[in-house]
Amino acid sequence: MVSRLDSNSLHRLKAHAQVLKALAHPTRLYLVETLAGGEKCVCELTERVGADISTVSKHLALLKKAGIVADEKRGAMVFYSLRTPCALRFFQCIESVQQASAES
Repeated sequence: MVSRLDSNSLHRLKAHAQVLKALAHPTRLYLVETLAGGEKCVCELTERVGADISTVSKHLALLKKAGIVADEKRGAMVFYSLRTPCALRFFQCIESVQQASAES
């Protein structure tokens, strides 16, 4: 028996898509990978990415909205950390897909 897409499933899948969209940019993937090594201030992330602070801040805001990173303001500085380290397992999955594709 084939089940149909119900509203609960649709809502859940849309939420999954939002997380995937948040990760779907090389700079944001780099930020997640960098934050896996520990929290960083936005100034350090900006330097590592090599872009202006407003661009990096926009990327971080998308990741924060998706629940992937968290921020903490300390005085005039903002520090970011990886809220969901399980996102790194997604990287491993992508690499497995790429490897399987290369073998085809």
